[in-house]
Amino acid sequence: MSYLQSLLEQLPGVQFTDILDVLIVAFLIYKLLPVFRSTGTGRIAGIVVAVMVISWLTDIFKLHTLNFILSQLLAVGLIAIVVLFQPELRRMIDHVSHHFRMKNFFGMSQPTQEMVPLINQTVMACEVMSREKIGALIVFSRRSRLEEYYKTGTILDAQVSEQLIRNVFFPRASLHDGAMIIRDGRVAAAGCVLPLSESSHLSADLGTRHRAAVGMSEVSDAVVVVVSEETGAISVAVGGVLKRHLAPQTLEKLLHNELCPEDTQQEETIVLKLRQKLQKKEKGGK
Repeated sequence: MSYLQSLLEQLPGVQFTDILDVLIVAFLIYKLLPVFRSTGTGRIAGIVVAVMVISWLTDIFKLHTLNFILSQLLAVGLIAIVVLFQPELRRMIDHVSHHFRMKNFFGMSQPTQEMVPLINQTVMACEVMSREKIGALIVFSRRSRLEEYYKTGTILDAQVSEQLIRNVFFPRASLHDGAMIIRDGRVAAAGCVLPLSESSHLSADLGTRHRAAVGMSEVSDAVVVVVSEETGAISVAVGGVLKRHLAPQTLEKLLHNELCPEDTQQEETIVLKLRQKLQKKEKGGK
């Protein structure tokens, strides 16, 4: 009660600049919070926070030797983090730079209308490749720009089409063994090298393509589509989880949910309203 009373007493002294300061900090935290969802960035943040908390506890409990060691670690910790977590830091900087681009910073992203034909072309290509048992690995970039993987392949900057996807992954094509990266609604590059997952939970029958798909989804927020060369099965990796044996219709719905979330929510709202209206009419008829 006393705390609330003291807070109310301070309210008249609050100025516009104080409110603006709090709003800006809250907005920045909200925008940068997704950066720490990735596995690598989360590890860095977790280690730094853990060392700071332990250092603070050793200071409270007067553990002078341990506190001295930790303070020295914190002093040189920045260099150690740069050396040990170079790939993760690169991805984190990539995340931050992407968030602070003007169109992303104010919530302006690529219209979902442009994503629908792109998804349709990808699904049609995967359906044919699945039937013909042609292996494929397609990466959809989202917030992560995937610069370090994009540079390992051949830059195309081409329009997404069923014919192009099938030609790239044709068994005799020079780029068929690598991954295709789709970014900003275009085929950015093909023949790219992706990191392999080291997870022990993956099935032993999974090949290099599937492990690369899971590995890519573990280190970024990308959506990765895989077509098996052996079985023709279609799979999708998101957030380190591999969803296998998908029908073309399921693939289309999954890609739509992941790449056009706002549009999906609007459709679900419309469907829900239509159901409610139909239920009311049915009750009225009865």
